[in-house]
Amino acid sequence: MNFLNEIAQRFPDAISLAAGRPFEGFFDPADVHRYFDVYREHLTTRLGGDEAAVRQTLLQYGRTKGIIHELIAEHLRVDEGITADPQALVVTVGCQEALYLTLRALRRTDRDVLLAVTPSYVGAHGAARLADMRVLPVRESAEGIDLTDLSAQVARARAAGLNPRACYVIPDFANPSGLRLSLEARRRLLEIAAEEDLLILEDNPYGLFGDPGGPPTVKALDTTARVVYLGSFAKTGLPGARVGYVLADQRVAGTDDTLADQLAKIKSMLTVNTSPIAQAVIGGKLLAHQGSLRAANVRETAHYRANLAHVLSGLERRFGRAAGTSPDGAGGHPSGVSWNVPAGGFFLLLTVPFPAGDELLEVSAEKFRVLWTPVHHFYADAQPRNVMRLSFSHLRPEEIEEGLNRLADFIRYCCRD
Repeated sequence: MNFLNEIAQRFPDAISLAAGRPFEGFFDPADVHRYFDVYREHLTTRLGGDEAAVRQTLLQYGRTKGIIHELIAEHLRVDEGITADPQALVVTVGCQEALYLTLRALRRTDRDVLLAVTPSYVGAHGAARLADMRVLPVRESAEGIDLTDLSAQVARARAAGLNPRACYVIPDFANPSGLRLSLEARRRLLEIAAEEDLLILEDNPYGLFGDPGGPPTVKALDTTARVVYLGSFAKTGLPGARVGYVLADQRVAGTDDTLADQLAKIKSMLTVNTSPIAQAVIGGKLLAHQGSLRAANVRETAHYRANLAHVLSGLERRFGRAAGTSPDGAGGHPSGVSWNVPAGGFFLLLTVPFPAGDELLEVSAEKFRVLWTPVHHFYADAQPRNVMRLSFSHLRPEEIEEGLNRLADFIRYCCRD
């Protein structure tokens, strides 16, 4: 992430098909004050008009697990069909802290390992490194995860004396692939987790931007507390607030604690508590929309879907389309340029006829003023692959058009021999 930021700073006039950011056109600084005031009024009522207690809650060091846990539980009920005990929620400094806290709690010895679909979000690999926890790759499939390989990896790990603790997945519009797990795959994933005594770490930053009739979250299907649910308000709330959360309702053997209690103990030594002011802004947005961030993000969802359609049609115009491709399959061209077709989210994968590594990204930025993400970063290695991630969430239609023009010129340049 530092590498991509550094490239973007060096070439500020480059169009970025790399940054997986929310669209800034809907940001309004006035919303910060408005949502804060909404939450403050709610808190004043809840505290019986005790202004001293209101000031203390909003401006003093706060509860380690957070102050908007009950509002988050209501949001999960309204938007995700998840029944959440507010006491099993920990409000974190972004979802990245939630992920780190969870891995730190699960890592007890150097035999403990994490399984992760590969390619996978770079932050998961980074958090695992910080927690000194080895990551074992699980193959991706057209459905998002190769469940046969997941079982095989667990068996190999145990045969090698390792202890698989959890499997990290992004079931909805995964980063970087944009793939979404089917309902059948989600149910089978839960069955394997029960059979193998694994936890599932479900990361869901993009799910609310999909079809409301899509499959439920894995956590909504979970009846035996197999799923630790990792959430973020960066995409649906405000990224600058840096507020995320983790729902960890698992009982810890030999104690009276939930996993959330253990995460809070670690957090108390790390960030102490998440900014109450930032929480108040997010809490106000939840209150203003009756707990539904799906309702609060109608225009954002329309923007992201339109951008996805724009990118897909733009690729087809520039590179053609393979005959017989289904809507859920891949578009392509005999030249070796092809792409997958996600149903939502912020990303897709573009396959090109050359290794697309960091050095070529430098060329792309300097000569063609267009950025993209080398996919090898999502494998946590330095081996360039013939795939790049394209992001489209933060762009306007005219920027997408110009960005794809520059990208097409760059690809032709790389294929000139």
